Amino acid sequence: MALAWCVVRRSASKFASVYGGRVRSISAVANRASLARNPSSIRPFVSRALNYSTAIDRISSEQTLIRVIDSEINSALQSDNIDSDEEMTPGSFPFRIEDKPGNQNVTLTRDYNGEHIKVVVSMPSLVSDENDDDDDDDEGPSNESSIPLVVTVTKKSGLTLEFSCMAFPDEIAIDALSVKHPGDSLEDQLANEGPDFEDLDENLKKTFYKFLVIRGVKASTTNFLHEYMTRKVNREYFLWLKNVKEFMEQ
Repeated sequence: MALAWCVVRRSASKFASVYGGRVRSISAVANRASLARNPSSIRPFVSRALNYSTAIDRISSEQTLIRVIDSEINSALQSDNIDSDEEMTPGSFPFRIEDKPGNQNVTLTRDYNGEHIKVVVSMPSLVSDENDDDDDDDEGPSNESSIPLVVTVTKKSGLTLEFSCMAFPDEIAIDALSVKHPGDSLEDQLANEGPDFEDLDENLKKTFYKFLVIRGVKASTTNFLHEYMTRKVNREYFLWLKNVKEFMEQ
């Protein structure tokens, strides 16, 4: 009986030594299958890795953007077109210049014989004028800068003449002329716009052009404004770059 029991124990021990590895392997496979069915135990590690990678990419992208902005700022600083315009203003210029950084318009003001004159100058635009003449086909389109102007001449009573103009190099073109009464509503102002300026008598149109010239709105003034506004475009771009950089660095 004792001999039989020893044989059984040795057989059991041998079975365990042979199949124990398989049992452990099966257990490991079962554990991996359990992880596959329930990945929550490994998800925090993956999430932290992805967040870290995203943060690194964001920082790298922002640093690259700041370097590019710095390069643009340095290029702008090396240009003469962001300097102050006080030195370039001619001594005979009859208007006071109101130019606020960040504002897209410049305002000129002066008083003349009891009238208050204001000129609102907008940013210049490039106009393309294609020549239809066959002889000029080889030259292609000609480009010139134009500046929109709104000129108001106001009497002490508040009665105002308003000129909508376009300033070209050495030339001013009046597009419209209207009369504004003090206290007029917007609806009244629209009703008082008057006739199309081009439909006016030629002598009358010449008289209005002379009216503006006498008050300082003439070719020499607008030629100066072309250069001034070109510099302003560059100054506003420089200011915008600085503001963007300030945002990126915070």
